[in-house]
Amino acid sequence: MANTHVLGIDIGGSGIKGAPVDLTEGQFAAERLRVDTPAGATPGDVADVVAWVAEQFVDQLGTDSPVGITVPAVVQQGIVRSAANIDDSWIDTDADVLFTKRLGRPVHVVNDADAAGEAEVHYGTGRGVRGVVLVTTLGTGIGSALFVDGTLVPNTELGHLEIDGHDAETRAASSAREREGLSWKEWAGRLQRYYSVVEALFSPDLIIVGGGVSKKADKFLPLLELRAPIVPAQLRNQAGIIGAAWHAHHLG
Repeated sequence: MANTHVLGIDIGGSGIKGAPVDLTEGQFAAERLRVDTPAGATPGDVADVVAWVAEQFVDQLGTDSPVGITVPAVVQQGIVRSAANIDDSWIDTDADVLFTKRLGRPVHVVNDADAAGEAEVHYGTGRGVRGVVLVTTLGTGIGSALFVDGTLVPNTELGHLEIDGHDAETRAASSAREREGLSWKEWAGRLQRYYSVVEALFSPDLIIVGGGVSKKADKFLPLLELRAPIVPAQLRNQAGIIGAAWHAHHLG
């Protein structure tokens, strides 16, 4: 049986986090390691940090197993098509090739929200749910991952829907609540508008809400009225790493 411990690495605007993941259990197989994202966050500089992180787990995983990496960007067949909190030089970079050459083993890159969604659908709140499942992350922006019978529809970027003349995440992300000093009830009104539009477009059977604010889901989710159940994510800040590892393992 193939080794089910796979390294997942989550690249963010402020930190690069990595851990081996036990894909049988859907949990970390060792303590997570975090390193600051290098200033500028260019592809070459980030690749150097990622390689260093990977080296710290060689004794546990060896040097042949695949690695899954998330980036805050649209990713098509391993090629980065946008850049959020990373340098614009990422755009049109073949990140699969970049990291595979730098690490000397197979690497598969995936959008960060899609990775978090993969973790929730395979190990968390969405496990075993059939039909359409929408995973959203409420943070600096709004990330989204859409699944049909457990299969990902990649790069949905539903935080950038235009609603009432605004980019949706500028009004409904968790950062908007903090920036504008909104009460939970006031913010819930904006979330109601956002999720109502998304529900009308995709008719999900389940909506899962992640991001750091999901720890306080009891303060805002009960205020929303939708047809679909809307529930907090289970894996929270571990989801990106776990989903990246799952993605790499299943792509070989």
